[in-house]
Amino acid sequence: MPDLDLDLLLAASSPGGATCLTSVTELVPAAGPHASVAPAKFALPRSARGADGGAYAYEQRYLDGVPSQAVIIDSKQSQLNRGEQALAQAINEGHPLLSRLPRVVVTYEQDGVVTDYSDLDLPHRVFDGHIRAGTVDGVPVTQVPAYRAIRDANPGNARALLDASPISLVLGSWDASRRTRQGRWRSTLVGEIVGFCESTHGTVKGGARTDPVGMKIELTGTALKQLAEQQKSELTDTLRDKLFKMAAEAKGDKLVSASRLGLGGIPPTLEALAGVACHRIIRSHVLSFAALRQVRFGSGPEGDAACRALLGALALNALARSDAELVLRANCDLIEQGPIRVRLDQRVGQHLELSSLSIETADELLASSLGHAERVAGVIWDGVVLHVTGNPAIVSGAVEEDAEVGTE
Repeated sequence: MPDLDLDLLLAASSPGGATCLTSVTELVPAAGPHASVAPAKFALPRSARGADGGAYAYEQRYLDGVPSQAVIIDSKQSQLNRGEQALAQAINEGHPLLSRLPRVVVTYEQDGVVTDYSDLDLPHRVFDGHIRAGTVDGVPVTQVPAYRAIRDANPGNARALLDASPISLVLGSWDASRRTRQGRWRSTLVGEIVGFCESTHGTVKGGARTDPVGMKIELTGTALKQLAEQQKSELTDTLRDKLFKMAAEAKGDKLVSASRLGLGGIPPTLEALAGVACHRIIRSHVLSFAALRQVRFGSGPEGDAACRALLGALALNALARSDAELVLRANCDLIEQGPIRVRLDQRVGQHLELSSLSIETADELLASSLGHAERVAGVIWDGVVLHVTGNPAIVSGAVEEDAEVGTE
């Protein structure tokens, strides 16, 4: 099968080209077909939460033409986030090409510790609230001409966004808080992992914790308060306040459980959501060239096609890197059952079967796409284009998630 190359990308990025490229992989539990997997867990309203605090998402899907029950093992947003994380990791490791990727970075400093977050880390990408609340040389970001140009970008000319935050064009972004001229950019790459199963009825699994010192550890109020004081800088506000309240209510010789501090054991219980047995698991991704072709960059037909091809190559690089690391969550270890099937739409029912992209071939494709965009569209990738100083009030007001609420 042929490799996806620059010529195919440019053809797909030009009017009348391919509608999309698809990548589909059959997955199976690493432990074997008898093993269950832990799907993505979604929070329920507090009034509907059980002991575990969440639920799995079941849907009706067609499998081989037959309506079937499916469970979401990894959602569309999660798959995009994994691609971003893969790119960010490569940049942090000094990848010679990806380190040149234009991005916007906001920096926070607290207690002498400096932390950077880029549009690859922040949920709303270049339009994220952390960026909008910051300053550049003392000037609010929203008043800086370079950032205003990013926000004013539109499908008729998105060059400012391409030059500052191409990931916001590739994986989607929305300038939701702006009163007018909100930028709404759909993700050109989407993907998910779904498992086909027989039932949507939730079951529970057993869990326990042993403590070699003692299955039950009780302390006086004074001792509990002392332990809470020693660890208060590391505890969530909710847990810290609860411990101090428990200590204050333990009068005299009254003893209270120290389980809130992770001391003592937990007897076997059936509370947490059990895994789901799936008879088929499919990972699929779609890169929409039709969506890319709706955007122009003020570089003429040839230059615009080069810019779109560059964005497509960036999306595929993120995909190749995230696919190379099949890591989802505990109790959800999967392996490929066969090769990744890649098809490029050739319109009117025709398709071109392509070889799957490795990290190495994805890097080569991105390098050739960037070189072409530099020559015909004047694209420049020099790394970070806008350094933002984060608002100190935001980082000082950050509170960790309640430790008692179930998470994925």
